[in-house]
Amino acid sequence: MARKVEHIGIAVKSIEAANKLYEQLLGTAPYKNEAVESEAVITSFFKAGETKIELLEGTSTDSPITKFIEKKGEGIHHIAFEVEDIEKEMKRLKQQGFTLLSEAPKRGADNKLICFVHPKSANAVLVELCQEIKG
Repeated sequence: MARKVEHIGIAVKSIEAANKLYEQLLGTAPYKNEAVESEAVITSFFKAGETKIELLEGTSTDSPITKFIEKKGEGIHHIAFEVEDIEKEMKRLKQQGFTLLSEAPKRGADNKLICFVHPKSANAVLVELCQEIKG
């Protein structure tokens, strides 16, 4: 079961340019920048109250973010929900008929285990599940 919206992911062509824009928009600097090589992205995180905004720039031509921008342009890429037990939640969603994009959780940005739900299963919205890595 989702505990809260953890963050909203926004695909951008240039993390540098987007950081400047969001610094002006939100009145604060990003609190974290991180490369996630397994996903071929560079990320930047902002806080707006309790909500996080994750900017994502693809680092290669086969990055899912690069492909997304080529197809749809810059914009909202995904919404992420925090879960307590990602493996249990993945199993529950599979039993409910959702299509997951991986069989096991992967390590993502911001010290999280992540898994994505295919947009075809969720009214054309890419949904990310994320669980804080403890320890």
